[in-house]
Formats: sequence, C-alpha cells, structure tokens
Amino acid sequence: MRGVTTQRETSAVSLAPPTSAGERSRQATILLVEDERFVREAAAQILEAAGYVVVRARNGREARRWLYNHGEGAQLLLTDVVLPGVNGWELARELSAAYPKMKTIFISGYAENAIKRQETTTAPYLSKPFTQEALTDMVKAVLREEPRCAEIRVPAPCNE
Repeated sequence: MRGVTTQRETSAVSLAPPTSAGERSRQATILLVEDERFVREAAAQILEAAGYVVVRARNGREARRWLYNHGEGAQLLLTDVVLPGVNGWELARELSAAYPKMKTIFISGYAENAIKRQETTTAPYLSKPFTQEALTDMVKAVLREEPRCAEIRVPAPCNE
C-alpha cells in the first residue's frame, strides 16, 4: 500500500505524555515503530482495543525523540526490523541500553531476519502478517515475562 494515501498523514508521534499516573499503573505504554502506515495503524488499533497506550513512530528518529522526552514512558518497544535509517536491531540495542527495563518485540515480514535475530538477540519475534490474537498474546506474555513468550510464532499464510 505504499504510495497510496487516502487521507493526509499527520505526525506519527504524539509528544504528549502517556496517561495519568493512576491510569499508567493499569496500562502498559507501547512504543510502536513501523514505517508502513497500514501496519502501524492496524497494530496500534489492535493494541489500543486491548487496553494499551500506544505511541506511534514511523522510524527510529521519531521513536528516540519521544522516548528521550518521556524518560521511562514505555514498557515495551514493538519495532519492525527493516526501517528507514537505523534498523530495528540497532534501535532496540540503543534504547535497551538507555532504558534497560523496557522490553522488546521484533516484527518483520522478511524470513531472513529471523535467522539474523538468532545471532543478535533473545527478544521475541513476530512474523508479519500476524493475527490480532497473536499480537496481543505475545505482548501480554512479554509484559508478564513469561519464559515461553519467545516461542510464540505465527507462520506466514500459505499461497494457494
């Protein structure tokens, strides 16, 4: 869907702080970094419907800007591996060093990234396309630090 825009896209990052302190204790804030607008919006809507606060960023620069302005504002980084500029691996490595309590989930539609991931991180990986259930189950598992969360995989659909 690249190149097709039906409505004007505004800045992908809201610079407002997450939620009030009382709401923050009940909800996790997820920093979603995805350059494809359709995937970013679909994932954000799924996660918001599940009760999470979602901060949308189109690239590493926007993600860094929001996170550095809001300190420990995100409990989870959900990032595409292939991004313009800094890739998802580099972004996660940088942000994890600055914010060690923040967890990470990688998403990608490229099979070769799963192999590279094995060499660079133990963070869970979700293949695109993913289902609503797969995304919310993985996010819940990672935020609860369930040991089997890295084993959650969604196979790509078969081409008929």
